[in-house]
Amino acid sequence: VQLQASGGGLVQPGGSLRLSCAASGRTIGSYAAGWFRQVPGKEREFVAATGWSGDETRYHPSVERRFTISRDNAKNTIYLQMNNLKTEDTAVYYCAVRRFMTPRQIDREYDYWGQGTQVTVSS
Repeated sequence: VQLQASGGGLVQPGGSLRLSCAASGRTIGSYAAGWFRQVPGKEREFVAATGWSGDETRYHPSVERRFTISRDNAKNTIYLQMNNLKTEDTAVYYCAVRRFMTPRQIDREYDYWGQGTQVTVSS
């Protein structure tokens, strides 16, 4: 499975971005997926995860009610809608997929990773 993340950019505080993660190589419709982020000098941090159907989701408390993870299995794509962005959301965002149906919050439980997309929140 190859994952291609896109949609990052520069946005002002309070703004919105939508990240996409397109999978290729095989369908990921039966796999859970997640988004993580990393700031230089810090460990990679869990952001959000979804189960295979999209019905079961998990969020880091700092993004709950601002971010929404979703998926379109017909398009083999995972999304992260980010609203009311804050400066502390600035990071490189990575999408990941695990070969199980249930979402997890620990990065080592994921099997495939995208290359990352930079999100910068600044005025």
